[in-house]
Amino acid sequence: MDVTGVDADAARARLLEQRAEAADRLASLGAARTDVVDAARGSNVDDEHDPEGTTIAFERAQLEALAADAVRRLAEVDAALARLDAGTYGVCAVGGEPIDADRLAARPTATTCVRHA
Repeated sequence: MDVTGVDADAARARLLEQRAEAADRLASLGAARTDVVDAARGSNVDDEHDPEGTTIAFERAQLEALAADAVRRLAEVDAALARLDAGTYGVCAVGGEPIDADRLAARPTATTCVRHA
């Protein structure tokens, strides 16, 4: 435990678990996008006017949005790991006070306390 009351080993384990989940999700979404693009390649489908389902463009955009979210999540986790290494993890970026342990348990990448969120 450091001055913020954060168990660094437990925080690192939680963050690394979240990082692995986000990386797995990103890889899965990349494969799904490739599948959508490959399925459309060479077909003569007029998906823009198909009343029966979503368009390929919509599916591709949806997968890209989910991938962007996974990339954002990876960046948040990497930033939290950097704060952990620098000794600033668990310190509010706005007021400098410790972030409550319950908040960090619920949102390990939090950069601010509840008051400044």
